[in-house]
Amino acid sequence: MIVVTLVLLALAALAAVVPTRWQWLNTATATALLGVAAILATVAGPAHGLGHAAGVVLSVVAAALGGTAAVPTVFRVARRQNDSTGDDPVEPLRGGLTIGVLERVAVAVSILAGWPEGIAIVLAVKGLARYPELRESHASEQFIIGTFASVLWALAAAGVGTALIN
Repeated sequence: MIVVTLVLLALAALAAVVPTRWQWLNTATATALLGVAAILATVAGPAHGLGHAAGVVLSVVAAALGGTAAVPTVFRVARRQNDSTGDDPVEPLRGGLTIGVLERVAVAVSILAGWPEGIAIVLAVKGLARYPELRESHASEQFIIGTFASVLWALAAAGVGTALIN
């Protein structure tokens, strides 16, 4: 069971970055794989030795890479709901992909290390770094939506890892 869970975590990470014609397919596949991995991780019991180490590493990788598909999908859904405004297309915030990956890694590591307070530090640093850009309403909306989607994905992946190692 542990090996299957580890394979599903790896596949969830890969499913998010494999190029497809439809972005939502990457997100749906990664989410389904992560969900099945979560169920199996709770049933499998704690992993020891190599399984423990692999569970931690793959959870962090799934958190980092999985969000690269999930966050843009959430942005597309949010944009569809705001199409009635007729505004020009909004440019993404600079460095968003890199910052998002680092944010998800930091959140997942904080949870797996048993230090959830680290999430507050990550979000505070990100907010302070983005503060000058957040004065514009579209930028603040992108910041909030992107951060929530990113952190929720990282928490889900870290939750699978936590279930696997505890």
